[in-house]
Amino acid sequence: MGPERRRGLVVVDDRVEATGIAIEKDDCGYHCAYGDGMSEQPSGRDESEEERLDRNLGELLQELRVALPGVQVLFAFLLAVPFQQEFTKITGFQKGVYFTTLLLTALTAALLIAPTAYHRLTFRYQQKHRLVFISNRLAIAGLCTLALAMTCAILLITDVLFGTKTTIVTTAVTLAVFVVFWAVLPLRRRLKYRGEGLPLLDPPEKG
Repeated sequence: MGPERRRGLVVVDDRVEATGIAIEKDDCGYHCAYGDGMSEQPSGRDESEEERLDRNLGELLQELRVALPGVQVLFAFLLAVPFQQEFTKITGFQKGVYFTTLLLTALTAALLIAPTAYHRLTFRYQQKHRLVFISNRLAIAGLCTLALAMTCAILLITDVLFGTKTTIVTTAVTLAVFVVFWAVLPLRRRLKYRGEGLPLLDPPEKG
């Protein structure tokens, strides 16, 4: 086994040294950086592990700043809706869609703000590598619930304004747009990278 860095957390062997992919060693054994079983691709940058973590966290927070204002606007709109006079005239189905949208929006806000709370509560405990890994998953989950919340909001508004056929078509198109641009395109690129033979590592055996 090659040299160890960062107090024994990040280790490298010949295979890792050739690809630039970090492997962590902790009480649970060896695993890829940012979480068990997760393969990382080399960034191609001349930076230390700490600098890479700082950059990854900064990029993540910047992306969350893009998503959160939309969530806040949608949540504020939904909170104001029940106090409108016409709200009592909507159907039971529309009330159900409204409540579902409200819950999805609240869950989205919780998921996207969670990295901030995690960072504050683990401050100065040297948990940035775990913070980046967990925050990445929370952000992905938050984007999924945000897509569902916005789709439900379109469903509610369209059902109030138009007939059933228009509602079905509009909702289906809206959901398809989110799936294509937020999931299919990036996943297709990810699979393309993997198909081109970019390195994927298994954790080294103990010994």
